[in-house]
Amino acid sequence: MSTTTPQDSTGSQLRYRRGRWIDGWDPENTAQWEGGGRKIAHRNLGFSIYAEFLGFVVWGLWAIVVVSLGKGWRGFSFTSSEQFWLISLPSLVGATLRFPYAWMVAKFGGRNWTIVSASLLLIPTTAMAFAINNHPVIDANGVVTHAGTSFTVMAIVAALAGFGGGNFASSMANITYFFPQKEKGWALGMNAAGGNIGSAVAQFVVPIVISITAVVAIGSDGTKNRINNLPIAGWIWIPLIVLAILGAIFFMNNLSSAKTDSAGYIAALKEPHLWILSFLYIGTFGSFIGLGGAFPKLIADQFPAYNTPIQISTAFVGLSFLGPLTGSLVRPIGGMLADKIGGAYITAGAFVVMILMTFASIEVLMNKAGFWAFLVCFIILFAATGVGNGSMYKTIPTVFNFKAGQKDAQFKSAGIATERKISAALGIVSAFGAYGGFFIPQAFSQALKMKNNVVVDGYTLGLWWLFAAYIVFLIVHVVVYIIPYARKGTRV
Repeated sequence: MSTTTPQDSTGSQLRYRRGRWIDGWDPENTAQWEGGGRKIAHRNLGFSIYAEFLGFVVWGLWAIVVVSLGKGWRGFSFTSSEQFWLISLPSLVGATLRFPYAWMVAKFGGRNWTIVSASLLLIPTTAMAFAINNHPVIDANGVVTHAGTSFTVMAIVAALAGFGGGNFASSMANITYFFPQKEKGWALGMNAAGGNIGSAVAQFVVPIVISITAVVAIGSDGTKNRINNLPIAGWIWIPLIVLAILGAIFFMNNLSSAKTDSAGYIAALKEPHLWILSFLYIGTFGSFIGLGGAFPKLIADQFPAYNTPIQISTAFVGLSFLGPLTGSLVRPIGGMLADKIGGAYITAGAFVVMILMTFASIEVLMNKAGFWAFLVCFIILFAATGVGNGSMYKTIPTVFNFKAGQKDAQFKSAGIATERKISAALGIVSAFGAYGGFFIPQAFSQALKMKNNVVVDGYTLGLWWLFAAYIVFLIVHVVVYIIPYARKGTRV
């Protein structure tokens, strides 16, 4: 069963079918867009943002939970290397899942896959709660009477959080179909920022909830024993995930035009620019998610006195959330600037700032300038990654439209065939970029090992590696996406 709704006098129509499917969607048709298309697109964007936000919450939970696991009264005694594995495994799995997730919108529909992907978030949150609750028990003599969850099992549970990382690829692939080329930078920037902010919210909320729900039991001998309340870090998100599932069911739509056919996917894989853009996205988004994962542990190791410095009533709030929060909030700004100036120029500027702030962070650590100077440098570094993320998602479709022969590619689409190739490219690029969430924590882990776990020397070495990588990213970006296009009198 279907219904047809006229949108304008030119005959442009949208057809609605059972299962909240829409036929005839064409956001480049101004009459259709202004006659109701914009409202539909923005409604889907809103619920997509919420579902993706929870995906990032789940994806980023282990970054903050690991810091709490290290506190002795919970009994877990994982090494620094094991802790970095728990932090980085969700990114490794999430990045890999982005490849199939990018296909799912075309196979099942954007609304349908949002229902499925949001439902999958119930698995890692529930598993986390049970795994952490099974903590080791140590008696008064220091003897372990219950081993608790092993590192191997804990690592498997952490890997399940990768379900949250996969959501980004399908969400971005879906939303790109809803908006015209001239508004893609803003729309994709908003969608990504709304999701990215989940990492910051997880790092902000979890310490608060843990501190205000802490229970101290008085033993028969008068000793005080804390009761493990860390499982609440998983339980608190389940009602919100259920709301995301219901929102997708009742308010989102599937677009029949949202098809990433095999030919388009293969064509995208054959395009050299896909691999260059994927490499560069490791530098922007990979830095955002990788530094976001490592930041809480970095603060806990390097500046333990500032791990939870702010007390609000009975709640303790750490400051690590400020980095991901800043990077998330400025991401739409990167998209909007890219819409006006060109994504390549904004991304180049972002890499320059990342180079400068990484060097400044190294100087702060080496000269012991203090926590607040370090925090400022890292917040600016996060801001640069956010701007670069937003601008890159303008550059990707612009490059593909330009290659398809659209000379005004910054503002106009080359057609639905190119849009399908772009959708595939967005998913692939986002997947490769997410691997940065694995590489950066592991780089810090290896640097610490090389420096015999001397915190200052280890983290400084890791930052030098990042500094060198950012210089390489900048050179490649300028050589490929600024100089050649400037010679042609255009920009991407």
